[in-house]
Amino acid sequence: MAVARFKDLCVDVNCPSAMTSFWGQVLGLTSPADNPAVLVGDRPEKTVWINQVPEPRTVKQRVHLDVLTSSIDELEKLGATVQSPITDEQHWAVLGDPEGGEFCGFVRDSVPAYRLMELIVDSADPEAQARWWAGVVGGDVMHNPANPWYWLENVPGLPFPYWVFIPVPEPKMVKNRIHWDVTADELQPVLDAGATLLRPKDDEIGWWVCADPEGNEFCVFLPPPAEETDGQA
Repeated sequence: MAVARFKDLCVDVNCPSAMTSFWGQVLGLTSPADNPAVLVGDRPEKTVWINQVPEPRTVKQRVHLDVLTSSIDELEKLGATVQSPITDEQHWAVLGDPEGGEFCGFVRDSVPAYRLMELIVDSADPEAQARWWAGVVGGDVMHNPANPWYWLENVPGLPFPYWVFIPVPEPKMVKNRIHWDVTADELQPVLDAGATLLRPKDDEIGWWVCADPEGNEFCVFLPPPAEETDGQA
């Protein structure tokens, strides 16, 4: 039984204005006038928080997004740079966002309004990671024996089709610049599943920062205490 539910995504950036504009156009999301550091869609789960951080990107990102597009040229016009083009052997382009963060573009004849196709997580043990996250948020673990990666489908609340875990040889070295949030009724079942608590809720943040078994950061949001909701309808 799942102990949490996917909530939204967060992207660490150095320049929020430029990156909010870029990712909004790439993903098909908009930024509210009263909150320019967030991107929203027609479902709460499509929300992407743009978080300003002081540290620059220094290593290949272990978490990246795969997006649908009508052409790679369109992504370049928005500010992306091609790192590895589409070839007969590789049916997607590897690109960099305006701050160098990797993402992949998949060209389609018909492109939906919301263009996030999948979330990719580099992993030392993709099968273990996929099964662990399926135990936390639900969904079906999928695998093609011809390929080394595993993925989740049918995850409750997930606004994109696939959550993919791919094998890489290098270990995680720095804080991920893309992470996801989840909601849960209680924190302890998430910890009992094998998560590590990195930072508890305190006077500065209203959520619990955790890490999965391979150290990927994610945030857990719990319902407010009953006394905070009494009298609110």
